Amino acid sequence: MTIAKMMEFSFRSILRNRMRSLLTSLGVIIGVCSVIVMVAVGEGSQKQITERIAAMGTNLINVMPQRGPGVPNTLTRADENKVRDEASYVEAISGITQSSFDVVGGIGNWETTVMGVEPDYLAIKGWTVATGAFFGSDDLTDRTKVAVIGTTVEKELFASENPIGQTIRIGSTPFTVIGVLESKGSTGMGDDQDDVIMVPLDTAINRLSRTRNLDTIAISVVRDDLMDRAQDEIEAILRESHNLSSTADADFSVMNMADIIKTASATSKTLTSLLAAIAGVSLIVGGIGIMNIMLVSVTERTREIGIRMSVGARRRDILFQFLSESVILSLMGGLIGILLAISLCGILTAGFGLATAIDPRIIAASALFAAAVGIFFGYYPARKAAGLYPIDALRYE
Repeated sequence: MTIAKMMEFSFRSILRNRMRSLLTSLGVIIGVCSVIVMVAVGEGSQKQITERIAAMGTNLINVMPQRGPGVPNTLTRADENKVRDEASYVEAISGITQSSFDVVGGIGNWETTVMGVEPDYLAIKGWTVATGAFFGSDDLTDRTKVAVIGTTVEKELFASENPIGQTIRIGSTPFTVIGVLESKGSTGMGDDQDDVIMVPLDTAINRLSRTRNLDTIAISVVRDDLMDRAQDEIEAILRESHNLSSTADADFSVMNMADIIKTASATSKTLTSLLAAIAGVSLIVGGIGIMNIMLVSVTERTREIGIRMSVGARRRDILFQFLSESVILSLMGGLIGILLAISLCGILTAGFGLATAIDPRIIAASALFAAAVGIFFGYYPARKAAGLYPIDALRYE
């Protein structure tokens, strides 16, 4: 039997029971659609997170204390000053303290993050002030009680009022608002960057913090291509500051934005792979459904198989016909699943603002996997059909 003739018989058999064929392919449709959508959402989220982190600047280095049970925070202003004085590749540097406080002022109260920073912090993060001004080095030295607020804090505390010059109380300490930061929106992790108040670092340490240690030292490097050198140099300076040998475990960590992007991407890829694997289970379920229906089809068409064998059809002709029917059913389900997945991704992006990225390789892999499912789960029914004895098949009622 020629391939064209075999395909004609297969399509004729499938179209004879259209509804059953569609329901048989439903598991593959759902499986292929789920895999593509899950991977597209995962890839889109990963790309979005990477872009948002990269938007903060690719020449940034963060120094943080090692965290863990019984591990004290040893990061100090002395460490920051030593890096500022000795590092060759540092463009700007700022120590940071960060705590959550209830803030009262304007029309009410609001719980927000209060950061103690230095004037260079805005340049390091590429941030600007929308209205008013940021504090300067004199405010840092004099430990002035001034604050610059984010737009979320402005909305919650002052609504439509002008916050400049007004007094807010952070904890029990009054501060004068001198500026409002430009809106930054959410981070790649979904945190609201505008829900923040910034005050001079020394004011925060002496008026607000219960410790004189720093939570972070933020550093910008003069050029992107010097990041690795800068990171190694900063680590060496801090080891000397903490009296640590080159082989001792550090009580601090030095991370650049490339490391953060790599970590975020690895986490996102792991989650995407897990979701795709879970969705792929439905493909296996769909394959089992195809095998069940093909076994039913062999039983229903036993007499037809006997007639075809009696007029010259070989066992391999019967095998390939039933196998081709299984593959066609699976591929039809795969094609419908691909079209459905593309439509769903479009709806998720346009209607819900969810980032999606469809990789053509995933589409091709899904189609190939659907065909493989058809072959794997269709082989046993096809082999059973080909193994029938013509006389027994003709007698079958």
